[in-house]
Amino acid sequence: MTAELPVICAALGDPTRWEILTRLGQGPQSASALAKVLPVSRQAIGKHLDVLRDVGLIESEHRGREVVHLAIGARLGALARELDRIGRSWDTRLLRIKELAESPEPDAPDATD
Repeated sequence: MTAELPVICAALGDPTRWEILTRLGQGPQSASALAKVLPVSRQAIGKHLDVLRDVGLIESEHRGREVVHLAIGARLGALARELDRIGRSWDTRLLRIKELAESPEPDAPDATD
């Protein structure tokens, strides 16, 4: 997941794709249904769906004559865990820097000397 993280984050960095993913998180929808509620064309929705599918965040399935798109919860959960791990790592590093910055230097002369 770590190697894929920049690609996934780049895909999610687009506001329209983020909105599409948010809506698909509420339930499966077709590209036409998404185009009715978003300020972009059906063709643009299709391209955004392709990007989200390529990074593994959604899947598509045929339901009768319609193709609906669904968010992949397991993949989103893995992304959330990876981002959380990175955040904890930075918290640990920043705490260590703070401790080093606030600790007196062992060879520093005492102000009372």
